[in-house]
Amino acid sequence: MTSSVLPARPKSYPALDITPRQELALLARILHAEGYDDHLAGHITYRQPDGTFLVNPLDLSWDELCAGDVARMDAQGHQIEGPWNISPAVRLHVVLHEHRENAGVVIHNHPRWGTIWADSHRIPPVYDQTSALYGGKIAIDATYDGPVNQTVNALEVVTALGDADVAFMVNHGVLIIGRDIHEAYFRAAVVEWRCRQAWHVEALGSGVPMDDKVVKTFGAQIAKSVASGNFDNWFAAAARRIVRHDPAVLD
Repeated sequence: MTSSVLPARPKSYPALDITPRQELALLARILHAEGYDDHLAGHITYRQPDGTFLVNPLDLSWDELCAGDVARMDAQGHQIEGPWNISPAVRLHVVLHEHRENAGVVIHNHPRWGTIWADSHRIPPVYDQTSALYGGKIAIDATYDGPVNQTVNALEVVTALGDADVAFMVNHGVLIIGRDIHEAYFRAAVVEWRCRQAWHVEALGSGVPMDDKVVKTFGAQIAKSVASGNFDNWFAAAARRIVRHDPAVLD
C-alpha cells in the first residue's frame, strides 16, 4: 500500500540571531581567515540606524576581536564609545560614508592577494566561476600619496572609486563597500578569491580568462540574488565556523 504522507519540504538553515557588534566582530575574524591579515592594519565601519558607526579598535588584530571590543564613532569620526582607541585612518571611511549613501559597511585592509594586484596596478582577470560572482566594477586609485588619515588623500580615494564598490589602492591595499555586513563580506571574499586564483593561473605562464560577456551577465544575476538576501548564507556559514572555534567572539 502506497503511503499518502508527503515528505517534509526542505527549509533554509536558521538565520543567525546576533547583534550588530557581534556581526562586526565575526566579519573581522572571517576576513582574517580569508587573507585580510596584515598585522594591526585595517578598519571596518558599520553604519547604524542612529547615524553613528561601529568600528574595530586600532590595537587588536582582526582574529582576536570580540563583540565587546567594538567601538562606536559619530559621523565625523569622533569616538563616542568603546574601551580601546580607534584608528585615525577611519578618516577614509568618514569621507566615503559622506559621499556614498549605499556604503552601509566599509572595509579597508591589505589582504594577501588583493594587495599583490594593487601593487602591480592591475585588475586580475576572471578565470573561474567563483571569481565571477562579483561582476561589478573594480576601480584603481592610481596614486599613493600617503596615509588616508589625511582628508585630501581620503578624497582622492573616493574620487577614484566613483560608483564602483571595490577599489584597489595602488601600493597600499583594497577597499570594499556594501549595503550591509552580508554584502560586504560576499564582495570581499570573492575579490580575494579572484586575486588568488588569477595569481596562481598566471604563475603557470598561461591561462584563458572567462568571456567578458559571460562574466558581466553572470555577475549581474548574482548581484540581484545577493541584494534579495539569497547569499546571506555565505556569511552565516563562515560565522558559525568562527563561533565553533571560539565562542568568546560573541562576548
